[in-house]
Amino acid sequence: MSEALTPRPVSFSRVSLAIAATSVHANILGNVHGGEIMKLADSTAGAVAFRHSDGPAVTAAMDEMTFLRPVHVGDIVTTYAQVNWAGRSSMEIGVRVEAQPWGNAADEPVHVASAYFVFVAIDDDGAPRPVPGLVTETPTEVRREREAQIRRAHRLARKREIDRGREA
Repeated sequence: MSEALTPRPVSFSRVSLAIAATSVHANILGNVHGGEIMKLADSTAGAVAFRHSDGPAVTAAMDEMTFLRPVHVGDIVTTYAQVNWAGRSSMEIGVRVEAQPWGNAADEPVHVASAYFVFVAIDDDGAPRPVPGLVTETPTEVRREREAQIRRAHRLARKREIDRGREA
């Protein structure tokens, strides 16, 4: 097995990114637009996928994104992401989004959104390439990997059913 395909611990490629939300990010209600949160989450997940796979990886699917609370202009928005599951050429990346008011460091950050992205590592020709396996080290990482496997099974079953319906 080459060094690049040696299984890696979840901690190897963990990433966090942050922005200060401004009026440029606002929707017509004056809150941060959900699309801006999705873009930040996707960028964070992309950095994780690149690190884990040692190279380019593209977003293949956003399995789920749940918005829990609004984000306000002036909040500091921070994303935390890690690989939850790694397959042959794809990876599920989980992203947690938190927000904290700009002017009060005493306020605890609030969990405002969560997302699960599927990335596929690609070679120079855009074809899928192998990725390292994943080493889970904590009970939480084991749980996240198990849940990612369930989401993957549901994605594949949904695709099979849709394809079957189109053939009929």
